Amino acid sequence: MSPLVLDDLPEIDAANVVRCARTLLRRPLLRAGGHDGDLLALVYRHRFALQDLFAGLLGYRLVVERRFARLYKSGPGADDTRGVPGLSPRGYAYLALTLAVLTGAGRQVLLSRLVADVRSAAAEAGVEVVDDTADRRALTAALRHLVSLGVLHETEGSVNSVVPSGPEVALVPLEALLTIDTDLLGQLLTGPVGEADSPRRLVELAARPGPRGVEHAVRRRLVETPLVLYADLPPEQADWLRRHQRRESVLLERCFGLRTESRAEGVLATDPEEYLTDVHFPGASTVARIALLALPRLLETDDPEDPDEEQAHRTDGRHPVAPGRLREVCELLVADYPAAWSKQVAEDVDRLAEEVVELLRAAGLAVVTDEGVLLNPAAHRWVPEPDGDPEREVVPVAVAAPEPSWSLFDDDDDTEGGA
Repeated sequence: MSPLVLDDLPEIDAANVVRCARTLLRRPLLRAGGHDGDLLALVYRHRFALQDLFAGLLGYRLVVERRFARLYKSGPGADDTRGVPGLSPRGYAYLALTLAVLTGAGRQVLLSRLVADVRSAAAEAGVEVVDDTADRRALTAALRHLVSLGVLHETEGSVNSVVPSGPEVALVPLEALLTIDTDLLGQLLTGPVGEADSPRRLVELAARPGPRGVEHAVRRRLVETPLVLYADLPPEQADWLRRHQRRESVLLERCFGLRTESRAEGVLATDPEEYLTDVHFPGASTVARIALLALPRLLETDDPEDPDEEQAHRTDGRHPVAPGRLREVCELLVADYPAAWSKQVAEDVDRLAEEVVELLRAAGLAVVTDEGVLLNPAAHRWVPEPDGDPEREVVPVAVAAPEPSWSLFDDDDDTEGGA
């Protein structure tokens, strides 16, 4: 149904719909004055086609107004690799508490009053509040995220004043006046809070498949995550993807500009323009470069001591990395190229190894288990390949140029009648 939406549009309009769809996947809350806000007018113009596209393909609801557009996406479930950068678990707790407080705060609120109400709500919810710098930084990160979304506007002062500027400053925030965009505030929550009786249940309900069940569930995974392995899917979803992977590849490229690679172990989705990519790999940082260089050594074939582990390795294509091996490889790379890395990062090898694992997890290249790390099959994409085999290279034999021969178009002064 949904691909027909593009069929019925002129070529230019269809291209604009795809562009807007990609933008909404990257910016589910699109507003004027925010990132990519200049496309809001185009989204509004094609709102009906976009609503049909998202509803049909992914089971997502799209709300479009003059001032904003909100795409209600499903939750990631148990996947903890996608989150707001710089927002700790404590910061997420403060974000939820702040949203609860803001619903009854009116149009404007003083920062000191907001902080006091949030801490009161935390105490009511059984969340321990420790009034120290670390706790205030977590609260500030939550408030700054709401500012970036446009829900809070710093009319006078700044939410950064929650954190004291020096160790001798009293832990009392400087005053600031905040204006609340109640329209955007009402669009933030996507999970069915009223149906959930616990946080775990809320996560489960938010990750429910769309109206078309297996079809929407699998397609959401393909769009939202870089790698989908058959071993990670329920049997009915894995069977559906095997039967429809070719059609899905065409559909995802046409509607969202995603390129897919299908292998025996699963499907990898990439964005050639890297717009939909929130985690870039390889990257330029010390952690990213060490992770890239570590992959070939980590993927070296070892003989598993456990036959069951060997069988599992053959089945899903994952490569087990023994505990401590990743740290060993990171330590070797730091020692081999000491001048290539950030000194601050390289000094703590244990923390470096943890950050490498987190990067590989976020990029869809690794899974952490109680036994260690499992590298996904896609990790083999970054194993270097030699340009040629020196033992088989053939030295070219020099061939003498042929002697010049007479041509019909050559000048010959000795020929009678020549020009």
